[in-house]
Amino acid sequence: MKKYIITSAITLIAGTIYGQTDKNVFNCNIENKEYNLFMRINLYDNNIEVPQHELFGELPGFLGKKHNSFVWAITGAKFKNEHTAELTMINDFGSEDCTAILTCKNDSIYILKQKNGSALKVPDNNKWKKLPTTMEFKRRY
Repeated sequence: MKKYIITSAITLIAGTIYGQTDKNVFNCNIENKEYNLFMRINLYDNNIEVPQHELFGELPGFLGKKHNSFVWAITGAKFKNEHTAELTMINDFGSEDCTAILTCKNDSIYILKQKNGSALKVPDNNKWKKLPTTMEFKRRY
């Protein structure tokens, strides 16, 4: 009887730990050092406030540029599977929008690939810089 109780407890704990790690795939901060970009996302709870853009309310996340207040806000997210999500994004002026796919390759590598819509552009040295359609981000811990 003791073995049954201990086995059940271990199984229950292991199942809980596994469930918690799955929910963290798209609840993280990721960065691309090459373009000085970062993404803060929580696609599960949609509870991210964009700094200096609180007017948007709570969102699934945003893409920002370091040392700049410009953002692409994530207004919607649909899960394709547990490691892939389709994001709907708008710039902070609301004048441009796009759809992108965010894929988690492993524990620390994410790929953002623009699917359609406006090109992702960010300010860089007082000019607009068009970003590549596919970018690699690394998880920040």
